[in-house]
Amino acid sequence: MAKNYEFLFYVVILVALTAFVSALHLRFNFSTLVLIGASIWGFMHMAGGSFMVGGGRLYGYIILPIASESVAGTDIFRFDQFAHFYCYIVVTVMLFYIMKPYLKENFNWFAVSVLLFFMGMGVGALNEFFEFIPVLILDNTGVGGYFNTLWDIVFNGIGTLVAVIYLNLSKKL
Repeated sequence: MAKNYEFLFYVVILVALTAFVSALHLRFNFSTLVLIGASIWGFMHMAGGSFMVGGGRLYGYIILPIASESVAGTDIFRFDQFAHFYCYIVVTVMLFYIMKPYLKENFNWFAVSVLLFFMGMGVGALNEFFEFIPVLILDNTGVGGYFNTLWDIVFNGIGTLVAVIYLNLSKKL
């Protein structure tokens, strides 16, 4: 039997995140769409590390070959990068739901947008911290190296920015 401690680590993290989001939902009443979005991300995260595609894990699967490893330090656009992009759309909308009860009726959308962007990026930094833990304690991981971490941060930022733009355009949540 293979001992995949990295996978077990991520299962524990996902269970903890599910409990955390559930507690936040009880307090801030996320929309059904946000909860479905978070559930889809949870599935994407576990599938990325579990499913094999073309001889490698789904996380490494190239969805659209925009840049090769020789150009960008890692292949772009991979499933892992899409998962980060998607996750931070959901996370940023969740952050807005958390902020909303504390905002005045005619709040400054620009100020809230800047704050939301940096909050989303802060959650992204925390995510990268948790991705770094297996690298420190396990002999072999599939987390990736320096370029992978930086591309994760880039796609976290793009997802966060897309969510902020969406929230500004919709202004109905």
